[in-house]
Amino acid sequence: MKAGLLICGSGALVYLTSHKDFLDDSIIDKFRSKGIEKFIAYQVPVEEARKRYGKHFDVVIADLRESDDLRILDYEGCRAFKMFSFKELGNPVFHESPGSHWDP
Repeated sequence: MKAGLLICGSGALVYLTSHKDFLDDSIIDKFRSKGIEKFIAYQVPVEEARKRYGKHFDVVIADLRESDDLRILDYEGCRAFKMFSFKELGNPVFHESPGSHWDP
């Protein structure tokens, strides 16, 4: 189980995945299919996410299949952004799909 904090144009979100890595090409494709093409992602300590989200974490994780999957733990951008300090997060991963930025 891996967890990540994604910061994008519409705000922040916290997600859970059963993928080997917290961010891989398949997860990026899933975000892209939802219109999220430019973001900064951080790995989140899963146990800290479990502590902070409590029962809600358990409900979301119960829906997570053993196969490669992705579940959103927190859609509320302000809360998701404030949930973890930058000291707790891994190194940032910057992603920008071709054509996802304004080019005059």
